[in-house]
Amino acid sequence: MKELQKRILQNKIDHGFNTSDIKFELLCLYGETNELFKAWLKDDEENIKEELADVAIFLLGISEMLEVDLEAEILKKMEINEKRVYKNDGEKQ
Repeated sequence: MKELQKRILQNKIDHGFNTSDIKFELLCLYGETNELFKAWLKDDEENIKEELADVAIFLLGISEMLEVDLEAEILKKMEINEKRVYKNDGEKQ
């Protein structure tokens, strides 16, 4: 995943896209998530796939901009989640 993060950031550099304004990138991520939601509401399977990819691309790009190894952080968080005890309604105890 780290190589994918680097590739995404390099693509942004190559095309002259933002590589420093995290607030802007987070706003774009929110926008892509909204587009995914709209596609899901319409049951538009092809668009859902594309928007899922867009959300992942923005998230991985932000991770690389912040110099965060997202794969490592996901694995750490999964260990926490797998050991966590939840109430019947899904809330943490």
